[in-house]
Amino acid sequence: MAASGGTKAVVAALAANLTIAVFKFVAWAVTASSSMLAEAIHSVADSGNQVLLLVGGKKAHRQADEEHPFGYGRERYVYSFIVSIVLFSVGGLFALYEAWQKFKDPHGIEGRWWWVPLAVLIGAIIAESLSFRTAIKESNHVRGKQSWSKFIRTAKAPELPVILLEDFGALVGLVLALLGVSLTLVTGNGAFDAAGTACIGVLLVLIAIVLAIETKSLLLGESATVEHVHAIREALTADGSTLIHLKTLHLGPEEILVAAKISVPENSSGAQIAQAIDAAEIRIRAAVEHKCVIYIEPDVFAAARAAELEK
Repeated sequence: MAASGGTKAVVAALAANLTIAVFKFVAWAVTASSSMLAEAIHSVADSGNQVLLLVGGKKAHRQADEEHPFGYGRERYVYSFIVSIVLFSVGGLFALYEAWQKFKDPHGIEGRWWWVPLAVLIGAIIAESLSFRTAIKESNHVRGKQSWSKFIRTAKAPELPVILLEDFGALVGLVLALLGVSLTLVTGNGAFDAAGTACIGVLLVLIAIVLAIETKSLLLGESATVEHVHAIREALTADGSTLIHLKTLHLGPEEILVAAKISVPENSSGAQIAQAIDAAEIRIRAAVEHKCVIYIEPDVFAAARAAELEK
């Protein structure tokens, strides 16, 4: 559900941004508005980011091989991190540069095409709102009762949080651009256009930083969610075994590595231990909807050694 929902949200955002970018460039060409140029580059950056997310999703489905025995699931995290870099450099820094240039030489929006930026921005707000609605709808399928901030912080599939933040940033940026352009048209002072451009740049830089922090955590390796860890613990101890220690790691958004050490009776035979491990693996896979790579080590549990084994 998360993968298909994320792809749907990415495609919707890509279609919206490609269309909007064309109209923004037209509006910039006929008015020389710095806000329109910043917004046009923003839409181009977002479109490129969505292509990166689609490429990363496709590459992540490659089968495991000798060089990558745990598969390529974390490619989605790599491409999501690249998205944050693109958003920071191409979107945010360019907008700040354009704002600085406009502040040095402010000029109003004149000529018979003065209405074009307003029409484009209003149309873009409508299109981005539809894309944002799709991202919210698809996210609601997987976020459960989590708040939006917690969902973005803890989601293991990066596409939906990325699209949510991008679409949110795009909507706020469009409102800022509309405000800057409107004030410039009313007053004839290009400084308002430059101020709107600067605000867009700051906004994009902040969003890029948030994305970089979250995807960096995923790249470093995050454990399974609290709910999944609890379900795995319950599955391992369902037969009365003592769980000595448990470690989990997301190999990808829908794949978890499970490494555990459990107690076995001192007089257990090799066959009995193997049967207990096989049964534990079956219980884990039944308890967790994600694909699991499981390694279970049997040991004779001694309370005095438990603290040492946890290290």
